[in-house]
Parts: sequence; C-alpha cells; structure tokens
Amino acid sequence: MKNLLSEKVEQMMEWSSRRSVVRMNGDKFRRFVKAPPRNYSVIVMFTALQPQRQCSVCRQANEEYQVLANSWRYSSAFSNKLFFTVVDYDEGADVFQQLNMNSAPTFMHFPAKGKPKRADTFDLQRIGFASEQLAKWIADRTDVQIRVFRPPNYSGTIALALLVSLVGGLLYLRRNNLEFIYNKAGWAMAALCVVFAMTSGQMWNHIRGPPYAHKNPQNGQVSYIHGSSQAQFVAESHIILLLSILYVERKCFIMRFIQVDAAITMGMVLLNEAATSKGDVGKRRIICLVGLGLVVFFFSFLLSIFRSKYHGYPYR
Repeated sequence: MKNLLSEKVEQMMEWSSRRSVVRMNGDKFRRFVKAPPRNYSVIVMFTALQPQRQCSVCRQANEEYQVLANSWRYSSAFSNKLFFTVVDYDEGADVFQQLNMNSAPTFMHFPAKGKPKRADTFDLQRIGFASEQLAKWIADRTDVQIRVFRPPNYSGTIALALLVSLVGGLLYLRRNNLEFIYNKAGWAMAALCVVFAMTSGQMWNHIRGPPYAHKNPQNGQVSYIHGSSQAQFVAESHIILLLSILYVERKCFIMRFIQVDAAITMGMVLLNEAATSKGDVGKRRIICLVGLGLVVFFFSFLLSIFRSKYHGYPYR
C-alpha cells in the first residue's frame, strides 16, 4: 500500500514539474483522484475547452486557473500536498457521467481523506472564477495558502499612452485654432457615443466573450441573434451598428450615430427641430417627415429584435 501511494505521489509530482495543471482522462482521474490510497488533495476543473463546444466562459476560467496553478507551482511553499488537474469533457466524458455533471466549468476539491462534501464544490455562479477567489476557497478547504502572482500586462498602459499621444498631437497641430474645443455639438455627440457604446452590449461582449455567431451542427444554419434574453452574440452588436450608421448633413456638419438608439434620438431631435425652428415651412415639413420616419423605422426594428429574444412579448 505504501509503495502504491509513493508511486502515485511521485507520478503526480513528475507531471506537475512539466505542467502546473495536470490534464487527466477518465482512467487517470479514477486512479489518481478517486482511488485510495491518497494523502494529497486535488483541485479539479471540469471544463469543455474544445472550439466546437463554444464555451467562452471555460476559456476565461481556464486562464484564471492557470494563473493560480502557476502561482502555487513556483512558490516557495509548493509541496506534494496539493495538485491542480483538469478534465476536459472531450477527454473524459465518462467522468462527467460518473459525477452526474452537466455544466462546465466546475471546480471541485477532492480531499486527501474521505469523500468531497458540498462545500468542496466551488460556488462559481455566486463568487466568480477569479484566481484570488479560488485561492481563498482552497485555503478554506485545505489550509494551503496561495499568493496569486499575475504576469504583468502592459496593454492598458500602452493604449493609454497612445491615446494621450494622439490627442496631444492633434492639439499641437491645431494649436493656432482651438475653437473646436468649445463646440457644444461636438461634445454632445462625443457624450452620446460614449453612452450608446456603454449601453449597446459592447461591454458585455468584452466581459463575457460570447461567440461571434452560432452554427447549427445539424443543418448548418447560422444564427446571428441569440434566442435567449440572458445572452447575445457579438454579431448582434455588429448588426445594430451596420444598420444604424446614419449620416445627417446639416449646416456643413456631419454627425455619425452608431447605434439604433442614436437613430431614434436623431429622429426625436429632428422632430423637435421642426417644431421649434422658425425657418422655411417646406424645409421644416421635410425635417419632420425625416424625423418621424427615423423614429418609426428604427423603433420597429428594435421591437423586432426584442420579440425574437423575449418570446412571451407582448405580455398579457
């Protein structure tokens, strides 16, 4: 029994020396994680990383998991008391069936003694999958303290430096004529663009990383609008963007709105302009018709998308 245990520990240490996260199939999982004897704890991430699974959350969780495993592997406290492993659905579907698991990603702790308890399953939905949260959960379950070390990321600093350089360069080129800084219409358009960008779903795409579209493997049909109100495809934002680019020439000023909401807003602005301006009656009538057309067309388009995502609409 001791020889078997020492062989298992030695094998796990060898695998961990090559990779911080040990990949396991069904046979390895049953032998090194489930079967006794075992005097070490194992953290297992059950996931589905293959591209055909289209699990963007799995990829994001895997990145955080790798950061945590590397922090443990290269720390001075590293020992043979804790190992990080991963079971991919396409490599260990039998493990998923054995554990009655139907969702991914899922993090579980298999203690050195006894069976996993309810608290040994990480509450991903409530806490999230950040490395720091996983490390805190592991400390609660194993008493192993892991200090998370993240690799430096200079992309934000570089982007900010480029933006400051670009703005500074433009101001330097226009240093003799800075009247545009006091242009109220320009600042209003910039503020609207920021508001529309924040409410259009672009931020959700950045955080959740959804697929661009979905192709049905049975009939090959591609869906660009997600059928659920709880998710969306990247294509949805792009479709709205492409259908709602609006150029309005007025007083030699071109305004570009990049959201359907902006088109509706522009329609309301034109309606207000037609009602309050004191210009030519014919011109005001044209402005009124254009504004009314924008509101009716783009609001109807918004309702059609809303109906496709909220199947119970109109509610009764």
